Amino acid sequence: MTQPPIDQPTFAELEQTAGADFVRELVDTFLTEAPLMLASLDRALAARDAGEFRRAAHSLKSNSNTFGALTLGALARELELSGLDPALASNGRSLEALQREYARVAAALTELRHA
Repeated sequence: MTQPPIDQPTFAELEQTAGADFVRELVDTFLTEAPLMLASLDRALAARDAGEFRRAAHSLKSNSNTFGALTLGALARELELSGLDPALASNGRSLEALQREYARVAAALTELRHA
């Protein structure tokens, strides 16, 4: 069974701690910045820039986990820790999986943001 894109207890705790209005702002920022992080990963892979690849993966991991996007965070963590070589060896398939999961997360966060 596939994990939900957003861990509801984590998201609910964030709303309780930070407030629903602030969380909506955070979601908007994430939905704007995460595609830029994904693009940075693509560029770093194409340029074979290991440092930028790890930085982008780290940022995406951290931001994803904040909202309870645990699968997205885990995929980004795997890229961060394994580095550029496995992504190159897979011909970018690991980035495709990350992008697919981000699409699920973005849809779920958009729905939660309007709830």
